[in-house]
Amino acid sequence: MPGLASFLIENDGSYSDKTIEHYRLRAAGGPSMIIVEAHGVAPEGIVSRHQARIYDDRFIDGLSRIVAVIKAEGSIPAIQIHHAGRQVPARIIKRKPFAPSTLPCPAIKGDVEPLTIEGIHKIIRQFGDAAERAVQAGFELIEIHGAHGYLINQFLSRFSNIREDEYGKGIAGRARFAREIIREVRGRVGKDFPISFKISAQEFVPDGLTTEETISILKLIVTEGVDIVQVSAGNDATPEWICQPMFMKKACLVDSAEKIKAALKDIPIMVVGRINDPLIAEAIISEGKADLVCMGRGLLADPELPRKAQEGRLDDIRICIACNTCMQSIFRKGRIECLVNPSLGREKEMEIHPTSSPKNIMVIGGGPGGLNVASTLAKRGHNVFLYEKESVLGGQLILGSVSVYKKEMLHLIDFLKKQIKKYNVTCHMKSEVNIDMIKEINPDVVIIATGSIPYKPPVDGINLPIVATVPEILYGVKTVMKDVIIIGGGATGCEVALELSERGIHVIIVEQLPNIGTQIEAITKKIILEKLRKNSVRILTEHRLSKVSEKGAYVTDKNGNHVFLKGDKVIIAVGNSPNNSLFEEVKQIKKEVYQIGDCLEVRSAKEAIYEGAYIGISI
Repeated sequence: MPGLASFLIENDGSYSDKTIEHYRLRAAGGPSMIIVEAHGVAPEGIVSRHQARIYDDRFIDGLSRIVAVIKAEGSIPAIQIHHAGRQVPARIIKRKPFAPSTLPCPAIKGDVEPLTIEGIHKIIRQFGDAAERAVQAGFELIEIHGAHGYLINQFLSRFSNIREDEYGKGIAGRARFAREIIREVRGRVGKDFPISFKISAQEFVPDGLTTEETISILKLIVTEGVDIVQVSAGNDATPEWICQPMFMKKACLVDSAEKIKAALKDIPIMVVGRINDPLIAEAIISEGKADLVCMGRGLLADPELPRKAQEGRLDDIRICIACNTCMQSIFRKGRIECLVNPSLGREKEMEIHPTSSPKNIMVIGGGPGGLNVASTLAKRGHNVFLYEKESVLGGQLILGSVSVYKKEMLHLIDFLKKQIKKYNVTCHMKSEVNIDMIKEINPDVVIIATGSIPYKPPVDGINLPIVATVPEILYGVKTVMKDVIIIGGGATGCEVALELSERGIHVIIVEQLPNIGTQIEAITKKIILEKLRKNSVRILTEHRLSKVSEKGAYVTDKNGNHVFLKGDKVIIAVGNSPNNSLFEEVKQIKKEVYQIGDCLEVRSAKEAIYEGAYIGISI
């Protein structure tokens, strides 16, 4: 497991019991090594208040606790040491961030303080001090974080380093800071202690690192005492290459790793990047493209992935779908969450225990929430009967998986379906439930997971044949379309626009708000917007639908001006409304009843799956 921010660190940089349990579970799942997340070597080198730290002896006791639980579960404890450089807001560290040059972080912006020679030497010593503390705490490998646009990466790259002294200009100068840090760490830990160096092989920006330049840099720095190299990519301007969304191909950094492995010959190579499947990992190793494979988000989604793979239980693995919910929750909520794994970050409180009083439970609706609550309840020992009005299970996830870029959603549907089969949930397909059925069946508990229905705005012409809902377009009868108007520029509208524009259809998005895609996770949004621009999708913001005709739609801007948009289809993607009528009826017959998912409030699959898990452990 590579270093991956847990956001379970206390504000003072110490570990909580949740942090310890998080790493214990990952170690118990069977990985050979756990590289604990990036630890700041200096107070001004942290990226957030929730970053782990190692710049003072007071952190050693907490570090030792992490080491103990990782070792107890049979995994090797490793630690990543790190300095953010310019990639931190001044408000976090109460001063200007340090940087190689005057160039600010492209994401955070703001003034920076170029490091003096004395300042450089101080940070080098801080890396050495951190290494000593890591050894004292019991870690068995130290990884120096030289990737992702952090301070060492900033020195390595012409994108961020325009110094004219011995720490800049050519490759040798830009690599000097990294070399001296490695030399310092090696001197502190001794000649036999394993040291890893993590590097962004490519940055995908002008003047950024390329694989070829990275090879030249690595040939210089490994001689200072590097035992293994972890190959990653991206920097502070290209986060999509650090935490790749589902819109990018799996194992997308293997080509770089293979080239580096061939060039360095005797240095083992680790590789990361959208490797969420043990079969892909096995192929990388067997084909000689890398020596070790790192899985980060894959072990957030399913901590037991390595053990399940080793035991041949591939169907039982909860595959990471690269939705980047983990990233979105960190930046928007300050805590880590996972769409497919509702227990992430709250492992103790979400533990599943057998029930002492089994009940007959009727689950109505086979979407993500219904499937998850059904399997959780059945796993605990309840008798569960699931009713779905359609011929297939999956609900809104089926719609979400239609796009060529979102086929990974099918992994989640398959997993949920296999779980209800594994725990013997009785399924009734093509069975639309009404209140009379519930009275006749007379279950102990009813769980309503009936989802939502597309909302149509009340404007003239909304019922004309030219108008279609998103489900009708994506998996209805295929119709010939040349010019399409999509009303609604939220996540669904943007994804439908991308899908249709990829087919060569001319698309216009109409959105009431000043921006489109406001609910989409930032990295995913960047990729989608780039693709929409490439496909010449026209975007009209601050416009609302006012009327539909047989030849297109009339929209009105914020100043009241009317515009006619010609098209052969008007697709309504302005959201859904809860399908909650059955819940209101069940309440009247005094049954124990619960609502989960969109029928309670229209949101994402993450909330539906979490609510399913929570209700599942509560009954």
